[in-house]
Amino acid sequence: MEQSIVLESGSGAPFDLDATLGCGQAFRWEKRDGTWHGIAGRHRIRIRQDNDLVRFDGADETFIRRYFALDLDLAGILSSIDRDPRIHAAIERCRGLRILRQEPFETLISYICSTNANIPVIKKRIALLAERYGDPLPGGGHAFPDASALAGCTEDDLRSCVLGYRAPYACATAAMCANNPEWAERVTALPYSDAKNVLMEFPGVGPKAADCILLFAFQRYEAFPVDVHIRRMMRRHYLNTAGGDGPMTCREYEAIAAFAREHFGPHAGWAQEYLFCVREDDRGDSGRG
Repeated sequence: MEQSIVLESGSGAPFDLDATLGCGQAFRWEKRDGTWHGIAGRHRIRIRQDNDLVRFDGADETFIRRYFALDLDLAGILSSIDRDPRIHAAIERCRGLRILRQEPFETLISYICSTNANIPVIKKRIALLAERYGDPLPGGGHAFPDASALAGCTEDDLRSCVLGYRAPYACATAAMCANNPEWAERVTALPYSDAKNVLMEFPGVGPKAADCILLFAFQRYEAFPVDVHIRRMMRRHYLNTAGGDGPMTCREYEAIAAFAREHFGPHAGWAQEYLFCVREDDRGDSGRG
């Protein structure tokens, strides 16, 4: 049954559904005829926005508000990161973009699958994993498989989901999570740098993937993922450094991220997502890099 939320007027209220679901932070959403269709957790959701009215079905209001971070004072967050003309322009264009609260294991596997791939390919991989190994949902579609379901797969099984060289990483990571079911609680309890180190113990998780997982699944808003687009933008607009698009060293990655945390503050990850949303201003590309 369709429900609705009337967005409250006031400083914390801005919400842009299209920007939120279209910016590449989650991989199980598609827009058809003005309505977004997607699966979040065990919910098969349809949602659309008409100005200040958000209509949805497939989940209750509590879930929708939490998943879309509608409980946060977005205006306050944006004010805290609005520290230069570049981010100001990104905020003006994408105001209302919110960082989703995603399920940890799905996010972990998704960002292992995302390395060296564009968004359509990542979506295909995630869809195949769900269709083959996830539980069917009422009305169609499948939930993303849990760790125990994927831990029973062989590398060849996952290669058939077009994971390629990522298949052994996903197999090993699923087994580690299945054997340590409280891994997410451990990550949640740790300081940012320690939590990042724990995530990088999973095969196939490097610094950028770890920061994406922390930002999108653990609400560690100081995480500042640095992909090829953000690297280029930070060099050009903030660091005034030259350089090609060759492989990024860990030292360069950490230097860019540390600068961003100092410049943007404790919500640097929100600045990253707004800058990523306007990446085509620097160079058009649809991948996350």
